[in-house]
Amino acid sequence: MTIQHLIAQRLNLRDKQVEATLRLLDEGATIPFISRYRKEATGALDEVQVAAVADEYRKVQELEHRKAFVLETIEAQGKLTDELRQRIAQSWDATEVEDLYLPFKPKRRTKAQVARERGLEPLAQKLLLRPQDDPELAAERFLTDEVPDVAAALQGARDIIAEQISEDERSRQTLRNVFGREAVISSKLVKGKEEEAAKYRDYFDWSEPLRRCTSHRLLAMRRGESEGMLRVSIAPADDSGTADRIARPFVRPNTAAAAQIATAAADAYKRLLRPSIETEFAAQSKQQADEEAIRVFAQNLQQLLLAAPLGSRRIMGIDPGFRTGCKVVCLDEQGDLLHNTTIYPHEPKKDRAAAAATLQILAKQYRVEAVAIGNGTAGRETEELVRSLKSQANAEVNWDEIPIFLVSEDGASVYSASAVARAEFPDHDVTVRGAVSIARRLADPLAELVKIDPKAIGVGQYQHDVDAAALKRALDHTVEHCVNAVGVNLNTASAHLLTYVSGLGASLAQNIVNYRAEHGAFASRKELLKVPRLGAKAFEQCAGFLRIPQAKHPLDNTAVHPERYALVEKMASDAGTDLQSLIAQPEIRQKIDLNRYCTAEVGLPTLHDIWAELDKPGRDPRGTAQVFQFEERVHSIDDLEIGMVLPGVVTNVTNFGAFVDLGIKTKGLVHVSQLADRFVKDPAEVVQVQQQVEVRVVEVDKARGRIALSMKKG
Repeated sequence: MTIQHLIAQRLNLRDKQVEATLRLLDEGATIPFISRYRKEATGALDEVQVAAVADEYRKVQELEHRKAFVLETIEAQGKLTDELRQRIAQSWDATEVEDLYLPFKPKRRTKAQVARERGLEPLAQKLLLRPQDDPELAAERFLTDEVPDVAAALQGARDIIAEQISEDERSRQTLRNVFGREAVISSKLVKGKEEEAAKYRDYFDWSEPLRRCTSHRLLAMRRGESEGMLRVSIAPADDSGTADRIARPFVRPNTAAAAQIATAAADAYKRLLRPSIETEFAAQSKQQADEEAIRVFAQNLQQLLLAAPLGSRRIMGIDPGFRTGCKVVCLDEQGDLLHNTTIYPHEPKKDRAAAAATLQILAKQYRVEAVAIGNGTAGRETEELVRSLKSQANAEVNWDEIPIFLVSEDGASVYSASAVARAEFPDHDVTVRGAVSIARRLADPLAELVKIDPKAIGVGQYQHDVDAAALKRALDHTVEHCVNAVGVNLNTASAHLLTYVSGLGASLAQNIVNYRAEHGAFASRKELLKVPRLGAKAFEQCAGFLRIPQAKHPLDNTAVHPERYALVEKMASDAGTDLQSLIAQPEIRQKIDLNRYCTAEVGLPTLHDIWAELDKPGRDPRGTAQVFQFEERVHSIDDLEIGMVLPGVVTNVTNFGAFVDLGIKTKGLVHVSQLADRFVKDPAEVVQVQQQVEVRVVEVDKARGRIALSMKKG
């Protein structure tokens, strides 16, 4: 079986689709480029499918490396038969490969190994192959100084048999089948940890079928276990019955050695086999839980990154605080810092009049068009101060025309202390950088959030408990997808944002920024080829995702790839018009028969993409940020009452529901059962991150800091 066919089978794709995708990946094409500009080659695979092919290819390569190591190790022992070599070479099941390797795998000094060293392996084989013979009589022939009596000889033989049973493929597969159908996961409180483990109270005495255990429950139990609060185990519901099933193929009833073999089988199950398969299922279930948690995290991150931007506006950003004051910054339309200061409207200084006056002066001086306020400590109080300016007479500043936004602060402190922030603002401290980040998040969430480790953004589910490498791969892919789906302004993008553009990377991104600083704004995409070390291949991969507003060539501000400019120009010429008119007048395009322009390289999928892009050249697919205001009566959990209907913003979506910001420190939870008046299997069907919702308060637990909400109408 070829690798292409194997991957095609696993993903339910055609061999040719997989073959073309792997060829493009090997040639250095990126996932966004392949899915966007090579649809004819791949049979129109989307980005998710291309990524899945790449991921399966990585897994197959890892298995190939493992198989090579296994074959080399067994061969070095002089035990590699032609049959074993063939079975390992032809296997694409990692578990099967490990089972075949197990008898030859170097181990610590086991009981069975000690018994073999004492010459007891022939006795073990005799008990298995001639169970009708008297075991004690047979054992007498193996007595030595190290094996002083029959009991010791039989014990050693049983140790060898137990290890053989535990390493037998049939035994392991039988137990796997049992675990797959019947395994129960249980957690118990570690004695004496009652107070420390309070947050794990739900799992102090918990058990359920492993196959029904959700990702978030499994990860919660495993976290409790890693913190020493819980003991977690996985075992078949009928332990004794399972042990009998394992023994059955090896024990011949009514033979002299039956009792010896049965004892060895029971030992194999309890001491070796069950712990081994439990470890396997623990790892397998953890991996599945990780994959689900990573999927949810990546989905939330994508929604957050693709949140609607306010766009190029002159923004006042405020990082609120009590004792240390509120750091205020003013940015121009490009997000450059114009001014920063600190006001002290809250306790302990409470200089509200001076703070209001300062905001009035700054709004006028820097022609502020919007205000972004961090939603952390003192956020609501600061919002109230700014909104109060609307009622103050000021002919020079019309505050009614200045929208006010509360912006998530998650990760702002991480950015402020990062190397990226220090490079951007070497002469300013972390408080100024934090306020700038808040303001820029309003203008363009994607451009600012890519500078922050996604794990610090606050939309994950047990992100610190999952496999770090798998999480990084998924989140990097998500960020890359979002950046390339939106497109990047070549003349304003930071080096960090450019890093995620298809075909670039840290080095080329910095070269682009350096070139821009030296030569001024790019006038065309072609000019990218003058950037040091940016060759034809990198240009091919990145050009379609970079935009140049007001470029001389109108297609330079679209997702149409430069390799198709000539084709679009020919369409315009054939229609008797110019390129500008073709873009501006849809009635001209409606008369063009796209089938006339199909070739081996360019088919209808690409042509339809071009047409769709000409319908909305340069348009941001994310829409525009909408003003939102929390309930003015609610500033803390103490202000909540059962039955209140409140506006809120979804901040995180999990498998068990959605967390909603009500404008107070504590987030409320809408359980999946309360999301709609119908059955909801996946909360993502109903809500997404940054969605504005209306919720009803159904329960308030002040002691535990928990708020239960409902979105049901009935």
